[in-house]
Amino acid sequence: MSTTTELLKGAAELFPGEVVTSAQVRHIDLPGAGRFALITLDNGLDHTKPTTFGPQSLANLDAAIDRVEKEAADGAITGVGITGKPFIFAVGADLKGVELLGSHQDALAIGKGGHEVFKRLSSLAVPTFAYYNGAAMGGGVEVGLHCTYRTVSASVPAFSLPEVFLGLVPGWGGCGLLPNLIGADRAVSVIIENSLNQNRQLKGAQVAELGIADALFEAADFLEQSLLWTAAVLKGEIAVVRAEVDRGEAWDRAVERGRLIADGKVHGAAPAAYRALEIIAAAKDGDLQRAFDAEDTALADLIMGGELRSGIYAFNLVQRRGKRPVGAPDKALARPVSKVGVVGAGLMASQLALLFVRRLEVPVVLTDIDQQRIDKGVGYVHGEIDKLLAKGRLGQDAANRYKALVTGHLDKAAAFGDADFVIEAVFEEMGVKQQVFAELEAVVRPDTILATNTSSLSVTEMAAKLDHPERVVGFHFFNPVAILPLLEIVRGEGTDDPSLATAFAVAKKLRKTAVLVKDAPAFVVNRILTRFMGEIQNVIDEGTPVAVAEKAIEPLGLPMSPLVLLELVGPAIGLHVSETLHGVFPDRFTVSENLAAVVKAGKRGFYVYDSGRPELDPEVAALLKQGDSVLTEAQVRDRVLDAVAQEIGLMLDEGVVAEAQDIDLCLITGAGWPFHLGGVTPYLDREGVSQRVNGRTFLAPGVASVPA
Repeated sequence: MSTTTELLKGAAELFPGEVVTSAQVRHIDLPGAGRFALITLDNGLDHTKPTTFGPQSLANLDAAIDRVEKEAADGAITGVGITGKPFIFAVGADLKGVELLGSHQDALAIGKGGHEVFKRLSSLAVPTFAYYNGAAMGGGVEVGLHCTYRTVSASVPAFSLPEVFLGLVPGWGGCGLLPNLIGADRAVSVIIENSLNQNRQLKGAQVAELGIADALFEAADFLEQSLLWTAAVLKGEIAVVRAEVDRGEAWDRAVERGRLIADGKVHGAAPAAYRALEIIAAAKDGDLQRAFDAEDTALADLIMGGELRSGIYAFNLVQRRGKRPVGAPDKALARPVSKVGVVGAGLMASQLALLFVRRLEVPVVLTDIDQQRIDKGVGYVHGEIDKLLAKGRLGQDAANRYKALVTGHLDKAAAFGDADFVIEAVFEEMGVKQQVFAELEAVVRPDTILATNTSSLSVTEMAAKLDHPERVVGFHFFNPVAILPLLEIVRGEGTDDPSLATAFAVAKKLRKTAVLVKDAPAFVVNRILTRFMGEIQNVIDEGTPVAVAEKAIEPLGLPMSPLVLLELVGPAIGLHVSETLHGVFPDRFTVSENLAAVVKAGKRGFYVYDSGRPELDPEVAALLKQGDSVLTEAQVRDRVLDAVAQEIGLMLDEGVVAEAQDIDLCLITGAGWPFHLGGVTPYLDREGVSQRVNGRTFLAPGVASVPA
């Protein structure tokens, strides 16, 4: 029994539930180029279940290579190709199996097993070809990198090495092979920069442009064209010429650029990016085996670390829990929505109108207090559609249709009389919203859903004076609406199941991540962020310098500092939410006099950017009234994390959401909380904060952590 077989057999025993990928070999006679062996990766399921590599799947590929290796040695074939099932090439290691690994030795076996199988493709006696026919990620990309040549379909929607995003390194050859193929700078973009920019994906044409693939073909006859191209290469009619890789200072500059990117995104708080960069730096001399050995070690170390477990936990939240919302009523209860109304025509309302028309493709009508505002709102939507048309993201017919579907009307009765779903996006004040709902109830059908985009106010109170409070639901989006996936769906005390089911059905069509939330002050994201930001503001008010308070949070690796986030949200909105929560929980939520002064002065934030970097605005500095209590960075961090842990514990006790997992899902999709933290609760558990503050962890052992 070979070492590879032993490794994979042992790993397979740890993962009995693997969805196994087969590696089927068939033979093709290439025109003038002899007999060719084509390996097809296929797990037997449709494209909604992407092909992955678990230990048994790797063993199947290993067995297929055994067969073609013998044929190549015997001169029975002239080349070997590898491709995938329709729409999918392969999307890498099966993460469900990685979660089960409990020892460094088992983790090391996964890295070595993948390397030993994939390396065989580069050592065959004939040229090898990868045909990226569909989505390719992680190990799917890497198996192709071990081949001699590669083609890619123009229709490939997603191509990436996302490991750093999850808390790993490309561990089956990516860190060593990619920079030696396309140069270190381009490799850093793919491995580090794209991963740390919310797992940015490459399209087929970009894969070819970067030099990862040697040829680009259209999807309709991709495999046929790839095989014809292969025949031409084998016959010597086509010579593949690749740019020479610069192994001098350019390589070192690329690695340094990668470190700056990592510092800017995770501030040294997550190890994966730095481990990947170390391997890229060491691969400069082209010693691939040394790079592969380093990948094995890094992979095993990271698999046994908290960051990866949190990354996988976060990935599962978004891909599974986010698509099957906990507590949502039976979808059969949902009513059809064939027309949408939007009350208000400001920026948020206009963004909502654009989203509804693009995703639901139904008439959307806006109202406001005067025709000028309505015209401006409709004009904004039409203008955004024109921008999408100019960028090629919409065709002319679709653009014309969408613009025709978005209209405005001063008269609510004429606008909304036949609407199925009406959402308000007016000023965040209870009296105003109650008045809007009273006006709507007078003109809409009894079963029309009335939704509110409130960020902090009580949905129950909003509906209290209506004859039909059962059809009122909270539908809270996050800004920017087109980018942040989260939609907090709030059930008021009177909301019935059909209305709630309709809200979830609409959310699904909008392609949003919907989370059911109890009607509690500020719901989930704004409540946690307000407590978080409030504690930062408190330590500043008490005397800690702004720079110290901001730097204290850097080890969390958040996408932006607290005060930059406040600037994005808007100081006035931040102040309003803090006032709302102070009114309900005065012992935990404060209203900062300094923040109130900043808002009163009309400042958009604490910083100016004259030098290109955020610097404390001198006018804001002059407004600040601080005490004489100065904390260290560590003291600030402890105080802030303790406050957040306390608030989350209370929210779970109150039943604001079903479980801690929903807290994390909300923060990841609504506030950009890092994947490598798994949201917030795994980090609080790992750092001992949960136990210190609440006397218990938020998650069970083995959930977002290494199994005991």
